[in-house]
Amino acid sequence: MSELFAGIDGGQSSTVALIGDENGRVLGRGTAGPADEVGAGTDSTRLRDALQNALSDACRDADLPYESEFAAIVAGVSGYEGRVYGAVPEMPARRFLLMHDAPIAHAGALAGEPGVVVIAGTGSVVYALDEHGESRMLGGWGYLFGDEGSAFSIARDALALVMTAEDNGDSSLREEARAACDFFATGSLRQVARAVYSGELTRERLAAFTPVAIRFGRFRKIAEEGADRLATLAHRVLATMKEPRAALTGGLFADADFYEGVRGGILAAIPSAQVGRARCEPAAGALLLAYRELGLPAPELLR
Repeated sequence: MSELFAGIDGGQSSTVALIGDENGRVLGRGTAGPADEVGAGTDSTRLRDALQNALSDACRDADLPYESEFAAIVAGVSGYEGRVYGAVPEMPARRFLLMHDAPIAHAGALAGEPGVVVIAGTGSVVYALDEHGESRMLGGWGYLFGDEGSAFSIARDALALVMTAEDNGDSSLREEARAACDFFATGSLRQVARAVYSGELTRERLAAFTPVAIRFGRFRKIAEEGADRLATLAHRVLATMKEPRAALTGGLFADADFYEGVRGGILAAIPSAQVGRARCEPAAGALLLAYRELGLPAPELLR
């Protein structure tokens, strides 16, 4: 039997695993819940369970026994900075590498070539890899300190806007307030706030409100400001590159206006830049890095 490899993308909303053979053929794909450890204590199994469950699901999809041994597994996890706070994942691999999710998104988006990847999902970050292999990260400070242009920040700011309007007796956002209450199945905005603080409404659930929110003009402006910020961060690092190349990835880029906002902002600053959508998903980037761990060429899906 040929050697097995796996790449895993552990996000704030979900986790995706891809399994490939030694010839670069993708055998299976699996999914699980969120993997980030924001707010996790020493008793948390969130990261371990997400990685293991996604890999197990991919094994089922590939018709492989879960106890199959892998030559290499690379997992990128949102917010990971070199330390596991909860239960340490144990993966069935001779070589297992855990890293931040930005490098795997870059690898999938640009197939390992130099350039910048702009990630806008539940969180956001800009990650660059130059011609000399030097990396740089901008943004990605998390939901408390930044993540402008992320689904969470847009939802947070939209809700703050309607809450302030309610305090001010401003009825112009009544329809938006009703849409928020309907989405979260609550009777009032105060119930929404309480549900967030109690943990009943998770960050990923709050972020899920963004596609609804940006249908409204007042909320669309918040998204536009976030897109401008991401474009600014991206062209700041692209300006230092010989061949400015950027790829946009993450759930928010499914919105055409948001995508064009970031793309147009980059091109307005650097007209010569090559800007487009990611070639492949971050899990495919993690799989590429797993092959590279053993010095193998990029799989066909990334060529």
